[in-house]
Amino acid sequence: MGCIPNQKPENYLVWAILATVMCCWPLGIVSIVNATKVDTLWASGDQVGAIKASENAKKWAIITAASGAVVAVVNFIIFFFIGLAEGLGY
Repeated sequence: MGCIPNQKPENYLVWAILATVMCCWPLGIVSIVNATKVDTLWASGDQVGAIKASENAKKWAIITAASGAVVAVVNFIIFFFIGLAEGLGY
């Protein structure tokens, strides 16, 4: 599961916020929502729910960062070929 029993799981809120601000905010919101659930679920005694929310927050932060990287690479390629075409006189 990724955490020691009876130890509060990481909420990944910092990663969720950074991925949201720097990459892709629609996907990052899902990560932030799950990250904010971790502490509340843990405090209410729902350890399984807190662990699941932690895993989801991490998963969506990674998905958000990866999608931002893919968009950046695609934009670079597009603008590279546009600049190449302009340089060749097309």
